Amino acid sequence: MEKTLVIIKPEAVKRALVGEILSRFEKKGLTIKHLKVGQVSAEVARVHYGHHADKPFFPGLIEAITAGPVVFAVLEGPHCIQHVRNIIGATDPLKATPGTIRGDFALVNPTNMVHASDSPETAEMEIRRFFPELGQGA
Repeated sequence: MEKTLVIIKPEAVKRALVGEILSRFEKKGLTIKHLKVGQVSAEVARVHYGHHADKPFFPGLIEAITAGPVVFAVLEGPHCIQHVRNIIGATDPLKATPGTIRGDFALVNPTNMVHASDSPETAEMEIRRFFPELGQGA
């Protein structure tokens, strides 16, 4: 069964949207396998978003993800990654379709409510990064 990582970002936590966001995944039929509240350090954020390090928006990404508590979730289900990506919508809130998480709740980047893994390889790496207690079999 495919798994993916979702991070509900600080702005969504601050706006009390965690339950609404998680319920959208559950209503789709995905299973929440692991869930925890935490904080992303600047050091981990720089690794997590390292593929964007040369882009002008990189400092804003780091600032946004480290601005407060986040909720980490490991979701599971058939075609989980694609379903989650469809539910969250386009990265740019101005291009996100109404009915998606970003289309309904986000106003501007980089505060676009959620992060989600974009491939099985990324999901595996990110789950290990944010759920090290699960070990290799995460």
